[in-house]
Amino acid sequence: MAIHLTQSAADRVRHSIAARGTGLGLRLGVRKTGCSGFAYVVNFAEESNATDAVFEDHGIKVFVDPDSLKLIEGTTVDFVKQGLNEAFRFHNPNIKGECGCGESFNV
Repeated sequence: MAIHLTQSAADRVRHSIAARGTGLGLRLGVRKTGCSGFAYVVNFAEESNATDAVFEDHGIKVFVDPDSLKLIEGTTVDFVKQGLNEAFRFHNPNIKGECGCGESFNV
């Protein structure tokens, strides 16, 4: 399996990296938090670690540490705009439940 990006997410990352002037791609991970257990962590990848799994979709590299990959493998990352709000959305096939606020999930 892999991590996938929609065209919208890839375009957003590409635009942001160009505006910053630096970055190898997107770093995606999880951290323990919230009422359901885990939350997504999204950053720009400035370097690749030897243990990272690296995926490429729509010309954007996605870097994921091995512990996070166990929880998010197969996830599709989208970028959506709703009115004045913009955010990455995650379609994770491993999720068994989410908190009411949508900020955390469990597997």
